[in-house]
Formats: sequence, C-alpha cells, structure tokens
Amino acid sequence: MIMKFEVDHLDQLDDVAKTLVALQGVANVFAFYGPMGAGKTTLIKYLCRRLGVEEEVSSPTFSIVNEYVTVDNEVVYHFDFYRINKIEEAYDIGYENYFFSPYLCLVEWPEKVEQLLPKAFVKVSIVMASDSETRWIEIETVP
Repeated sequence: MIMKFEVDHLDQLDDVAKTLVALQGVANVFAFYGPMGAGKTTLIKYLCRRLGVEEEVSSPTFSIVNEYVTVDNEVVYHFDFYRINKIEEAYDIGYENYFFSPYLCLVEWPEKVEQLLPKAFVKVSIVMASDSETRWIEIETVP
C-alpha cells in the first residue's frame, strides 16, 4: 500500500502524522528517506506530538539515538544515522535491541543501515520541489 501527500505548509504535516500513527501496528520501524533539509526531523516532531510525546523532539545527530516517552508511558526511539561511517557503528549501539523490540523506532538516514532494517517496515520518502517549499511525501508499507 502506498499513500502520497503533497505538503505546501507545515500545518499539513499533522495529516501525514495521523496516517503514520495509524500504521503503528504494521511495523515498529519507520524509515525516513530524503535529502538534507527535506524535513525528516520536522515530520518526526509532528508524529511524536501525535503519539503523545511532550518533551522536546530533536535529531539525535551526535548521540545516534534519542528515547522519548509518551503520556501513556510508551517508548519511542529516534535514530539519526547520518554521521555513521561504518555499519559496525550500528552494531556498537545495539541496533537489534531497538529494531526488534516492540517499541516504535523512527529512523533518519536509513540508507546507511538498510541491510539491518527488519523485513517489514514503513518507508517514508520525502522529495523536495526544486523551486518551492513543496514536499511530496510517500508512505509505503514494506512487507
């Protein structure tokens, strides 16, 4: 199943976040693809707000993973693999303890660790328009 959204304004991200929340039972790993500045972290902020995360959501660029807790005491992990240089760095943080846990994992720069992703995951692709603020967001469930 593939869903597509055209987003011209930040307020529209809440509709995308609602859709993502509804997909939680499909997989626990959501992989966010897109170039630098596409809005991966911004979309994750909207998603976390929808999930009930009240604390500040920020990209874990240097720590690689942030842990958030929702108002319902559910755990959400947020990864940013942009700065890893070798796949072994993902092994070093114990990626399998996260990816194969029952908790939601939101992954930025999944192409750096693609071979480690579980068989089933939700793929979120963000494409930027070259001449505007428009983004096209495609959500696909990978079996």
